[in-house]
Amino acid sequence: MLKKISTDKAPAAIGPYSQGIIAGDMLYASGQIPIDPATGEIAGKDITEQAEQVMKNVGEILKAAGADYGKVVKTTCFLAEMADFAAFNAVYEKYFTEKPARSCVAVKDLPKAVLCEVEVIAYLG
Repeated sequence: MLKKISTDKAPAAIGPYSQGIIAGDMLYASGQIPIDPATGEIAGKDITEQAEQVMKNVGEILKAAGADYGKVVKTTCFLAEMADFAAFNAVYEKYFTEKPARSCVAVKDLPKAVLCEVEVIAYLG
């Protein structure tokens, strides 16, 4: 049985997808970009500010699923510029203190021309 996760404390989906899906004991959260859910606008101009907003959005989806950052087993991180890797990591490590498995890649473009996006998989059991 699949359960959709939805919270108004994270940005609404901007396409035909859910913020997250629970399947059994696992949460699969869609990628989060640095949209401030209160305004619908991109939060921050640089990678540090944008990464902070992304982590807050991820945290709200985790909370809506009954989880937290410590339950995350895998992240996938997308950067607009690999030159932002160190600054992104400085924000990332404040939230993902349990050091889940991770992939981090630079991509040609991200939605709304943001600088980063993060998706997570979390164990809920």
